[in-house]
Amino acid sequence: ATETYDFALPGSLTVEDLQGTPVRIDSLAKEDKLILRIRGSFCEDCVLAEIKQINSLKDCSHIAIIATYDNLRMLKIAVEKYGIKVHALGFDIRERIQTESAIEALPAHFRAIDVLINNAGLASGLEPIDEGDPLDWDKMIDTNVKGLLYITRIVSRMMIERGQGGLIVNIGSVAGSQTYADGAVYCASKHAVHALSEGMRIDLLKHGIKVSEVRPGMVETEFSVVRFHGDRQRADKVYEGVKPLSAEDIADVIGWIVSLPPHVNVNDILVMPTQQADAHYTDRKP
Repeated sequence: ATETYDFALPGSLTVEDLQGTPVRIDSLAKEDKLILRIRGSFCEDCVLAEIKQINSLKDCSHIAIIATYDNLRMLKIAVEKYGIKVHALGFDIRERIQTESAIEALPAHFRAIDVLINNAGLASGLEPIDEGDPLDWDKMIDTNVKGLLYITRIVSRMMIERGQGGLIVNIGSVAGSQTYADGAVYCASKHAVHALSEGMRIDLLKHGIKVSEVRPGMVETEFSVVRFHGDRQRADKVYEGVKPLSAEDIADVIGWIVSLPPHVNVNDILVMPTQQADAHYTDRKP
């Protein structure tokens, strides 16, 4: 049976201090596998989907989730339903020293990481290259590419030191192989994730560490709200006439990959809503 613990913030930090900063959720589940889950901004449905899926794995005992959330009180209420132990740890995955220091400071029983799920990523802006904002470019490249590199470097070293293999799941995008108008930099960052996934798989092969990439098409989360800098009306138009994928759909795919036996690896999987053929063709209904 799992236990539910009170929500606690380290030291003198308050919820307000941690708004927009990463949060780690430590979850006690069943046996002896540790999953490190890297997330982006707050989305309650995403959190619930991930917790339900990962917490159902038969061989999972600890889950460490590093994420950015805007409302920790809502998160506390959401995760307590599943017996989750919550601990907040604030750092910016775009900052290498912060990232390395945070992971190095993990308690001993959270250092034996079996699975790393890299889901921190975002799109910022949707303009032609000549009209793009360099601040948006930096945000996407620093998060989607450099952040993934920073966390993967340190966690893969920990996996290698343990000598028991492991699994790294990178969340890419259909934009990692298909470029679309006004999204050059975002698409470039996801092309990088695709190439890095292939390179990691080669580099870590001799250590028995599997690398999978999940590349979704249209998924209705906070993605478009972030891309359009909080313009929800513009974001909602992205999904008009379409039943997009949900966070739970992607969580199901990740859960399936994590549950596979050690000799089976899914190198790359492209997941689309039925109404979307690729990055360019979508059958929108009235």
